[in-house]
Amino acid sequence: MTDLQPARGTHDFIGDDQRRFHRVVSTARRVAATYGFDEWITPIFEDTRVFARTLGETSDVVMKEMYTFDDRGGDSITLRPEGTAGVCRALVSNGLTQSLPRKVFYAGPMFRYERPQKGRFRQFHQIGTELIGPAEPLADAEVIACGWDILKALNVAEDTVLEINTLGDAESRAAWRDALLAYFTAHRDALSQDSLDRLHRNPMRILDSKHDADRRIVADAPTIEPYLTSAAASFYDRLRQHLIHFRVPFQTNPRIVRGLDYYSHTAFEFVTARLGAQGTVMAGGRYDGLIAEMGGPMTPAVGWAAGIERLAMLMPTTPSVPAPVAVIPVGDAAEATAIEILQSLRANGIRAEIAYRGNLKRRMERANRAGARSAVILGDDDLAAGVAQVKDLTTGSQEPIPFAHLPSRLK
Repeated sequence: MTDLQPARGTHDFIGDDQRRFHRVVSTARRVAATYGFDEWITPIFEDTRVFARTLGETSDVVMKEMYTFDDRGGDSITLRPEGTAGVCRALVSNGLTQSLPRKVFYAGPMFRYERPQKGRFRQFHQIGTELIGPAEPLADAEVIACGWDILKALNVAEDTVLEINTLGDAESRAAWRDALLAYFTAHRDALSQDSLDRLHRNPMRILDSKHDADRRIVADAPTIEPYLTSAAASFYDRLRQHLIHFRVPFQTNPRIVRGLDYYSHTAFEFVTARLGAQGTVMAGGRYDGLIAEMGGPMTPAVGWAAGIERLAMLMPTTPSVPAPVAVIPVGDAAEATAIEILQSLRANGIRAEIAYRGNLKRRMERANRAGARSAVILGDDDLAAGVAQVKDLTTGSQEPIPFAHLPSRLK
């Protein structure tokens, strides 16, 4: 069985990888809590309709990337490809649509069958926030500010740029859609087949095309700003003012879009140049129609998601591990007291370890290999005197310390 390897697109988090991963999640959880976000934990798999409805039946994710299967009862089940849909389903199915606003934080694995790439696996992991209920641009700005503060707390903010755009309201998007349809129809002979398929179904999705020929055409496509209603333009202006007040630097990018009808107003991405082509580390926007797609009432909402692996790759340093204290009994008689000391140190938050066998020399060698900062040595004479010999493994100095004083001296 020695030839078994992780399935393609999966990854073991061990050592430094695990410590970076844990730092991203714990930091995000801490910062989000200061903004009033409560953590929700939703199932890793859902009824397939949860994602088919919310991501769009014809989207690439639904058509090509979802891990979907029939369970033994014949129900269609999908491993979640993203986190927002599960949060919205949980809001509706738990009867919480009448007790708003809700601020939700989540963290966990997502699954997409796609070509593994830098910082993105078939099982990948995300953190995210959803602010459900408020329709005001201040809510959008606060969600973005929370993301910015998480990036700052991880020391990666200087490597990212916030790009924002507006998708307007329904009236704005309808006028813009007509302009895009006319523009892309005039260039249909140069479009890729994927974009031709999207032309009449949803021309906005052509703006996301990765085909080189499409990108050249998209470069001159109409932007939404000339088609914004006065209300939509005011929303966008107020968002930008709020971001200034939150002291979140940004730049506008009219090419950031979301292709589904329930997205409106704000769309944004934190991008970096340090990860090559896969430069988006956090992305989100306003999705006022999504909860209605789930069978709930029309409910405003805004949020973002961020890839944990990508954020971990950006972190400038790996979190350090506290150096342990090695407890070393010399002889069988000292073992019981050594265990009491070991547990006393751990109860006081001190990382402590004990070697299971070997003489004093071998146990000291193991303590040095483990990077221990101190050794607590217990011999027969020490037991009789009620002290332990504490050796500083950095300086080599050693002194007797009474058992009761060990935790305070070693903290």
